[in-house]
Amino acid sequence: MNILFLDTETTDIGPTARLIQLAYKNPATGETINEYFKPPVPISFGSMAVHHVTNEMVADKPVFEGSEQRSVINELLSTHMLVAHNAPFDMGILKNEGVETKNFIDTLRVARHLIENAEQHKLQYLRYFLGLKVEGSAHDALGDILVLEQLFAYLKNLIAKNSGFETDEEILERMILLTKTPILLKTFTFGKYKDMTFEEVARKDTGYLKWLLNSESQKKEFEQNEELVYTLRHYTQ
Repeated sequence: MNILFLDTETTDIGPTARLIQLAYKNPATGETINEYFKPPVPISFGSMAVHHVTNEMVADKPVFEGSEQRSVINELLSTHMLVAHNAPFDMGILKNEGVETKNFIDTLRVARHLIENAEQHKLQYLRYFLGLKVEGSAHDALGDILVLEQLFAYLKNLIAKNSGFETDEEILERMILLTKTPILLKTFTFGKYKDMTFEEVARKDTGYLKWLLNSESQKKEFEQNEELVYTLRHYTQ
């Protein structure tokens, strides 16, 4: 199973965000690509504050649409498994640019399944929490790729240790399964029941959980919190 580590930086974090930086690494060949593109919409100030890429910095860069790199990444993703941290976001960005993804592994969800003692599971947090030895800047697509590669190796080793799987194929299949399995949330982090467990609230006020499920389910699909919906359904069945 061929894989491709990939990360993007974008104009913003909304559903219509566009690509400004694309980085990916093919571990089978060692090929690493890191390119910037001029987006069709301005970069938001909020995004600039995260990745430090300004409109002026990409003003003379090529447009992604019609570029050679668009054809290349389309071809690669037709034969390779995309590996990304919070993969649905990167896949959404690629889709906005006319690039479809067939198969993927989301290291964010896999990490949330396997590393329960971490306070959070953002890529750069896990970099330091796990002591990953990586040289690279945070919130830069290429720097994030280097961290992603090390995190992926850590998760593979963890699955092999805990499951007894010996082949890469078995381990990757488990990663795919974990990617498709939502997390059952434990504690409310918002609202009037903040810091209470979902189990406690289910015993005390099931009506609130049903109301919240109905409210969340009525949102557009890309706006829904999949884990929250999964958890609310679990406790209201």
